[in-house]
Amino acid sequence: MKWNKIHKMGKRYMDFRKTFDKIPEEFDKYRPRYCEELFEKIDSVCSLDSSKIVLEIGPGTGQATEPILETGCRYTAIELGENFTSFMKNKFSCYDNFQIINDDFETHDFHPDSFDLIFSAATIQWIPEKVAFSKTYQILKPGGYLAMFMTRSDEKSANGNLYEKIDQVYKEHFQVKQRYNCNLNYENVRNYGFVNYNYYEWKKERILTSEEYISYISTHCEHITLEEPYKSAFYAGIKKAIMENDDKIVIIDTIPLYLVQKPQ
Repeated sequence: MKWNKIHKMGKRYMDFRKTFDKIPEEFDKYRPRYCEELFEKIDSVCSLDSSKIVLEIGPGTGQATEPILETGCRYTAIELGENFTSFMKNKFSCYDNFQIINDDFETHDFHPDSFDLIFSAATIQWIPEKVAFSKTYQILKPGGYLAMFMTRSDEKSANGNLYEKIDQVYKEHFQVKQRYNCNLNYENVRNYGFVNYNYYEWKKERILTSEEYISYISTHCEHITLEEPYKSAFYAGIKKAIMENDDKIVIIDTIPLYLVQKPQ
């Protein structure tokens, strides 16, 4: 999500880092939340309480923040977007254990061995693997945990012909200057010294109307950059397809959690 940096041949050829930061209110309203089971798993493994120091990388508007804050841990977020940072301050300043840094995780100077838990909710994939895994390892305390999770949405399985119609709309009208192509292999985290690799996942189902679906996809990075004359035709085509399907689209969400530990 928030660290929109795309790399090719070791160089950034397009920088999306501020794309989501343009729409904090819409982002907060329409992005899906995570399931309770995920936070229960993190809490049970990491034993979060007021003695633990936690870092969230790129919280956006805090879709994954409050359940961690509620453990009483000493929470810090690092967020690149100025608008997201302001939004987070307004949303969570009521928590005494909350603080946020408006800076770039890649270049920010953290002290080594500082955190009991570092977590990323659909963020770390925007950071180059070598930086993401090496730096989190360095700044975790011995025995500390790295948790990485996101939502992977399946819009094909439950929708039959509707999916084919939507796919056709994309082919005809979705013309953007740069396509999303971040692809972090989370399993590679084991190559950077981490141990106790564990993978978990949970399933959720969402049923959205055409208006709800359009509001949701409008918060995707590529869709934010969509311009006329394509934008109007694209969203009109999406709305027409879903309206003809009883104004309903079913999304099956998988919420994966990758959890690893720095050796004691």
